[in-house]
Amino acid sequence: MLTDGSVMRGQQWLKTLLQKSGIYDDIQIQVELDKNHQLSEQHSYWLTIDSTNLTPEQVEILIGKGGSVLDAIQYLANSILNLHQSTEEHASYVIELDGYRVKRQGEILAMAEAAAQQVRTTAKEVIIKSLSSAERRQIHSLFQYFADLETFSKGKEPHRHLVVRLATPESRDNEI
Repeated sequence: MLTDGSVMRGQQWLKTLLQKSGIYDDIQIQVELDKNHQLSEQHSYWLTIDSTNLTPEQVEILIGKGGSVLDAIQYLANSILNLHQSTEEHASYVIELDGYRVKRQGEILAMAEAAAQQVRTTAKEVIIKSLSSAERRQIHSLFQYFADLETFSKGKEPHRHLVVRLATPESRDNEI
């Protein structure tokens, strides 16, 4: 059992939120360092809502269309739980339910790989739509490792999307 104060605060906050929402009175929150049980970054935790005692409708409501409710809960957790904390005490929380995040992670990686292949084959920009800001950040981070490709976001919420294209000589010069 992890005894870190950030973990305990995260568990308690999420449990209270779900109870006050009327979802379930005795919800269990499991904690993992990350989906692979390895610490991916310091103070980064996955809080997994145990769906055993939830109805399929409750799971669907908590995930929301395209993960929107789960994303909102995660945003609130990261905002509220880091209030009044020193920078060294800031933690990053991922809220998981019914394998949604793990499944979505696979979908995002597949989209990124397909976009990279298409851009390399056609030399044309590829637009990836229907991503949350956190998912766009994930793809931006992933593409930092590809010297021949670059990404940027375009548009305004809720119609903001990610663009993948061949890296320009100017963008390569900015990295040096």
